[in-house]
Amino acid sequence: MKRFFIFPYFLCAVIGLLVGILLPVDWREDPVPSNPPVLTPATSTSGSTSGASSDAQPEALDPSDNFSLLNIACAVNGALRDRDYATLAGYVHPQMGVTFTPYSTVDPDSDLTFTPAQIRDLKGDDTVYTWGTEDGRGLPIQMTMVQYLDRYVYDTDYTQAPEIGIDRINTSGNALENLSEAYPDCRFVDFSFPSADPVNDGLDWSSLKLVFYPEASRWYLVGIVHGEWTI
Repeated sequence: MKRFFIFPYFLCAVIGLLVGILLPVDWREDPVPSNPPVLTPATSTSGSTSGASSDAQPEALDPSDNFSLLNIACAVNGALRDRDYATLAGYVHPQMGVTFTPYSTVDPDSDLTFTPAQIRDLKGDDTVYTWGTEDGRGLPIQMTMVQYLDRYVYDTDYTQAPEIGIDRINTSGNALENLSEAYPDCRFVDFSFPSADPVNDGLDWSSLKLVFYPEASRWYLVGIVHGEWTI
C-alpha cells in the first residue's frame, strides 16, 4: 500500500470536497448525521422520477476501495479532533462496538470496547476505567473516557499528520505491531507523526490508527489504536 507524505489532511479535504460535490444536496445540509453516509455513486436529484424507487438499496461496498476507506478515516479523524462524539458514535459498529488500545500492541484481555451509545454519551460518563498498564511504569491506566481520549487517542492534532498509511504501519518502535492479526477481516488507516521535534531523533513519534470493518454498503469503526515511542 502507498504512503502519503505531503499535506495529508489537505488530501482529505480535497476528497471531502469531491464527495460534497457528488453527493445529493439534502445530505450535505445535514451537519451531524445520526447514521453517517457511505461514499456511493451520486444519484440525480432532478428530472423525471420514473424508474426511481424509495426502497432502492445502497450499492455494496467494495472492500478494496482505498478512496472510500480514506474518506471515512478522515471523517472520523475530524470528529475526534472536534470532540464531536455524537458524530463519532454514528461510525461505530452497532454490534461490535469500538475497541481502544493505548499502545501499539492490541491486547484482547485488557483493551476495552464501547458501544455507540457509550461513545455518544461519554462526556457525561465519570466512570474511571482501567485501560491497561503504563509503559515503563507498569501502573494501571485508570482514567475516565474523556481523560483517556485526551491522552491515548488524540494527544495531538492528527488531521495535520505528515504521513498517512493505508493498511501500513508508518512508524513503529519496540512494541509488537499486531493490528493486522488482531483485526484479520478489517482495514486500517495510520495517521502518523514520525517525530514532533527533530532534536529527539524520532523518540517522540506518535500515531493514530483507525480500524474499519466493511459490512454491506459501508465502513464501520471497530478499533482505535494509539501508538507512541515506548521504552
